[in-house]
Amino acid sequence: MKRLICGPLLAVVAAVPVLIFTAVALRAQASGGGTSAAQAPNSPSTAPGGGPNGGRGGRGGRGGAVPTGPTPRTADGHPDLSGSWRDDGNAKPHGNLGKDYPGFKLPFTAAGESAHSYNVEHTIDPESLCLPGGLPREDIGDGGFQLVQSGPDAVFLYMYGTFRDVPIDGRKHTEDPDPTFFGEEVGSWDGDTLVIDSIAFKDQKTWADENADPHSDQLHTIERWTRADAGHLHLDLIVDDPKFYKEPVHYQRSWVASVGGHTREQACSENNFDVVGGHLGFGPGPIRSDGTRGYDNPAPLPPPPSKTNPAKTTLQ
Repeated sequence: MKRLICGPLLAVVAAVPVLIFTAVALRAQASGGGTSAAQAPNSPSTAPGGGPNGGRGGRGGRGGAVPTGPTPRTADGHPDLSGSWRDDGNAKPHGNLGKDYPGFKLPFTAAGESAHSYNVEHTIDPESLCLPGGLPREDIGDGGFQLVQSGPDAVFLYMYGTFRDVPIDGRKHTEDPDPTFFGEEVGSWDGDTLVIDSIAFKDQKTWADENADPHSDQLHTIERWTRADAGHLHLDLIVDDPKFYKEPVHYQRSWVASVGGHTREQACSENNFDVVGGHLGFGPGPIRSDGTRGYDNPAPLPPPPSKTNPAKTTLQ
């Protein structure tokens, strides 16, 4: 997938909580999708839940054999989507909203082209600065997640302290929702498919995917989640943003069950050198020969702690 250096870099050294600068930051620079801005070949094959450049696929999951058997169901008869889910390795290039478009070129409007250029040239990956990935980005990356379906709610748990709690009781959108990174989400059942309709998104300090593709405040997403059997979860996603895209973008991908997987704690902000030290450049990094993108030679990190260089904790 992407992220040459990524993978959580937050490490505990001996008994000292020395956090080695930013997992999230390094997610971005080692971004490994193709690009919507240029013609790039498909990225190399990866095993489920992993990537050639140390990607975060299946983060928090243990992998192992994929469960078999029928779709589990809740007491009310609906499919139970609960579980830990890891990337199945087939949504290539990972992290790219335009993966199914020729040359990965998204159908930008003029305003969309301008917004994409601005992101590439003037913004640092928001996730490297500890901001939520939001939608549609969390649906597009190869990271695993945990889904807890309980009563009238479906809760998605992501690494980096990010979550979303979706009411699935069939309610309607409120009249004037406040913009958020994941938008105002309302869920309902269409037969055996969970449909999540989201509006009211932030349009600043957020990327639609890992290639700096933009979205505006007019973004409207519709997710259709289907669990065909015990081991597979499929997403059919529509990204409708008439301000930045000439047509709705259709995106599909699947995950496999990660038996015993769980979401681990991770504190992005502690000793995040990308927040305080200018480690990353602007945008998602250049396109490599294999079609992935990221920063192969970012600014050097500080030396590891030692007796003469004691560990420090920086909270922003």
